[in-house]
Amino acid sequence: SDTMHILSIRDVVKKYSNHTAVDHVSLDIPKGLIYGLLGPNGAGKTSLIRMITSITRADAGDIYIDGEKLHGMHPNQIGYMPEERGLYQDIQLERCLLYLASLKGVPDQKAREKLNEYLERFDLAEHKSKKIKELSKGMQQKAQIINTLVHDPELVIIDEPFTALDPLNLELVKDVMEELRDQGATIIMSTHQMQQVEELCDRIVLINDGKNVLYGELDEIRRRFSGHAVLVRTEDSLPDLPGVMGSEPYNGELKLTLMENTTPKDVLKSLAASDINLESFEVAVPALNEIFIRVVEEGDAK
Repeated sequence: SDTMHILSIRDVVKKYSNHTAVDHVSLDIPKGLIYGLLGPNGAGKTSLIRMITSITRADAGDIYIDGEKLHGMHPNQIGYMPEERGLYQDIQLERCLLYLASLKGVPDQKAREKLNEYLERFDLAEHKSKKIKELSKGMQQKAQIINTLVHDPELVIIDEPFTALDPLNLELVKDVMEELRDQGATIIMSTHQMQQVEELCDRIVLINDGKNVLYGELDEIRRRFSGHAVLVRTEDSLPDLPGVMGSEPYNGELKLTLMENTTPKDVLKSLAASDINLESFEVAVPALNEIFIRVVEEGDAK
């Protein structure tokens, strides 16, 4: 496990009585990227996260953080936000966050400075004397995110980061994640919101039935699943085009499926030579949720 990887998972297994939740997963996660950890419910994502964050132990296999085998001090290098949020409801916001920061070993003065910065940034400064239970769901979620980041973790693991956020706060949180990545942190986000994954993530890993079934750069994966098709937008009716096997409507465009030895360029040439008014033309790459469905339902991980 070299130190280029903030996280290396080697052949990790986790069993619960008669069920194998994580089944020999191996994974190398380099520094300074945003990862999407995807998979259907019950696929083993949460079990995997709980082992990385030392909440539970693997039954077999090894986990390395920054080249060192997982040990008791590592949780301080990790920022973890579980899906079931846990802030103390009866404590004032600022006191709650200061207390949680002290548990992570952040010196008081530093915690105050960092918190002030984040509270301002997340529009929570004027609410800092309110009890947690008096805050809206979205505010509580932002408070959770601050709690996850206050100790400057190198590895941030966030489960469903966007559930309660309105569009403005969503952008805010995404900006913060991208900044952290640019400063060298690694972020793993587990979410069902594919659109956010497509906008934010550099790479994805898809876990299904406890196994790592798909891993790589988002663009590369989308190209790998793209099939052989182009998307065309035009008001005119299309002429017969050489090399095109068929066409079907697709999100307000026409999807043309090409014969094996026909290239998109050939089709574009024929279209240009014909007399139609072409509004747009692009190679069809599937949306991430289409890939997700194909991999999970059809076991199609090529």
